[in-house]
Amino acid sequence: MARKSSLTNMLYKAARASATARAASKGPAALAKRQVRRAVYKSEGRETRRLFKKFGL
Repeated sequence: MARKSSLTNMLYKAARASATARAASKGPAALAKRQVRRAVYKSEGRETRRLFKKFGL
């Protein structure tokens, strides 16, 4: 089932899209850095979540 869209969720999506557009306007290097940074943060978040679940938190 698809997740229900809330106003907060839509605002966060718009902010992420705006930041990506801003990075793209600065050039391909800035956009690539942003994409790599987001991927790293995403994977770190997953690992942290797994660690907390392991300890029952």
